Amino acid sequence: MNLSEFLITPRDISRRTGPKDKIVISSRIRLARNIRSIPFPGWAKKPDRLKAAQLIRPAVESLAELKDCFSESMDNLPSLDKQLLVERHLISREHAAKGVGSAMALNKDETLCVMVNEEDHIRMQALRPGLQLNDVWQTINQADTHLESKLDYAFTHEWGFLTACPTNLGTGIRVSAMLHLPGLVLAEQINQIIQSVNKLGLAVRGLYGEGTEALGNVFQVSNQMTLGETEEAIIERLNKVLAQIIEHEENARIRLLEKKPKVLLNHIGRAFGTLANSHIISSKETMNLLSLLKLGMDLGLFPGVDRSIVDELFLVTQPAHLQKASAGKLGADERDLRRADMLRERLAGVSRPLDSISDESSSNTKE
Repeated sequence: MNLSEFLITPRDISRRTGPKDKIVISSRIRLARNIRSIPFPGWAKKPDRLKAAQLIRPAVESLAELKDCFSESMDNLPSLDKQLLVERHLISREHAAKGVGSAMALNKDETLCVMVNEEDHIRMQALRPGLQLNDVWQTINQADTHLESKLDYAFTHEWGFLTACPTNLGTGIRVSAMLHLPGLVLAEQINQIIQSVNKLGLAVRGLYGEGTEALGNVFQVSNQMTLGETEEAIIERLNKVLAQIIEHEENARIRLLEKKPKVLLNHIGRAFGTLANSHIISSKETMNLLSLLKLGMDLGLFPGVDRSIVDELFLVTQPAHLQKASAGKLGADERDLRRADMLRERLAGVSRPLDSISDESSSNTKE
């Protein structure tokens, strides 16, 4: 099966909506599981990894939640396809580097994905647009229950689910939300928020997780500990913290509108001008400027323009998606040229932002 033909189009992805989606891009829950009596992937020899994959893949593919899924060994996937999956946050960067003995399975609507022999034998994750952690939990919990009935999980009553990394021990759950926080960044309050969240035992990471930069003012907030709390308690705690972050971001946008409207207009206007007129532009610069463009659309500065155009550009201007659209491998310099061409073409029909911010903009920051 061809992955490109299976995947949802970027345009359709960008049109998905969810609660609080002006700030919360997506909600995700990941579960780590291992098979009893088979060495964990980091210690396993090739025969053990193959044995685990041969045991796990049929069980995964039989799940109702993964009916007619895309399932493939990692060594059979071209590197560009792997990068596509990373850019869509469907697999980890670490899993993209895997080969023989590792695999993945993805459902049709790209809301459930299972990685086989990543850091653990099984890493399954469910995703939804906007703030929908409770719904995401219902989806992945159901899949996990069915999978547990088919496989002998490594589990003890004392320690819970046994995992490769001690920080995943217990429930093996990682609950996270991807947030767009340009208001807090422009107001220079983001570091204060990150420090406060860290003190609550939560982690704040960049766009692609641990050790990555917050490109496009996008941050991932997740739990750090998985032992000693139930899954429901972890989700409830994160929901409360996310509600506070959302409120801080909304308030930061309101304060910028009230106290520094010209500064805000300057940022957004310059971003639009660069994106709509550049002939060479990098992926990093594009994402950071698209963040400001998205903020401008959320504030009503581009009346009549569907904000999904920015969400689509966030995805299609990334390296692997850009190369897929160009039907071939491109060097970094050529990608910068093609990216600029794409941006000029897609934004040609978008009028420059309004020169002033209406009274309605303050209400637009609240949902």
